[in-house]
Amino acid sequence: MTQWEYARLEYRSAGTLGADRFMDWDAVFHDDDGPERWGTDERFDDLRHLNRAGQAGWQAYDRGAVFLHTEPYRLFAVTYSLRRPVE
Repeated sequence: MTQWEYARLEYRSAGTLGADRFMDWDAVFHDDDGPERWGTDERFDDLRHLNRAGQAGWQAYDRGAVFLHTEPYRLFAVTYSLRRPVE
């Protein structure tokens, strides 16, 4: 039976909600050691952070998105649930 350790990667909008097309996005990795800031992107580009987690052996198994209830809907945050086998 495989035992897993779990983590999450939060990708959250840090910019304003005005007409700024390229809001800043903060990536924060959470595991048993606590939160670790992985940087800020000037555009929504979570692939770099997902690749970094993958290189450390993490597998994404779920993705949740949070939208602001405005018109038009704006993406506010994306959270990836991650796991990797315990050796």
